[in-house]
Amino acid sequence: MLRVEGIDAGYGRAQILRGVSLEAPAGRITCLMGRNGAGKTTTMKAIMGFLPLRAGRITLDGEDLGHLPPHEVPRRGIGYVPQGRRLFAELTVAQNLEIGMMTRRSPPEVLERVLSLFPRLRERMDQRAETLSGGEQQMLAMARALCLRPRLLLLDEPTEGLQPSMIALIRQVVERMRDEGVAILLVEQRIDAVLSIADQVVFMENGRVVDGAAGEALRADPGPLHRYLGV
Repeated sequence: MLRVEGIDAGYGRAQILRGVSLEAPAGRITCLMGRNGAGKTTTMKAIMGFLPLRAGRITLDGEDLGHLPPHEVPRRGIGYVPQGRRLFAELTVAQNLEIGMMTRRSPPEVLERVLSLFPRLRERMDQRAETLSGGEQQMLAMARALCLRPRLLLLDEPTEGLQPSMIALIRQVVERMRDEGVAILLVEQRIDAVLSIADQVVFMENGRVVDGAAGEALRADPGPLHRYLGV
């Protein structure tokens, strides 16, 4: 389980997160929602060690992550698919995946399993990442994260700008990881997607966690979505 306990973080002298606390249990999809600028992506970056903590604690299954350098965080089994993908554009699909494999020294069968989830990538192994379509690049970003054999998967707007068939594929993979016991923390703006997939939802405003609800409760009464997202 991921536990974020009372963290403060920001950029330079600008404090963005103020006392943020949340949990993402294993085998559950936790959706982080809020208006633009609420602090969702900053929370993801703080978990990955890209921003120093000014206060608070981040743990995964009891291990303190909050003071690890960024390159050590993925080695603890945390896969991150950032908004914008951030692939190694000039490297091939195979080379991008190899970087994921090397991070935790994953055995060859892990790569085979990942390619079975995204069979189109098998056809693109020698192609440079920058030449892929947007949907294929998103598949590659997710596949690279899965090559780590993650215990925790952080996904920041993974379906943004994708066509419906690609959205369906991403959702299937996320649900499969959930069913296999991976803890998933998902930033998503599409309310229909959240209602269809979330086990629990955490709402943020102005760098703070202001509320939370079970996915089942929100499907029965979406009122909090209107309250916190203005829809």
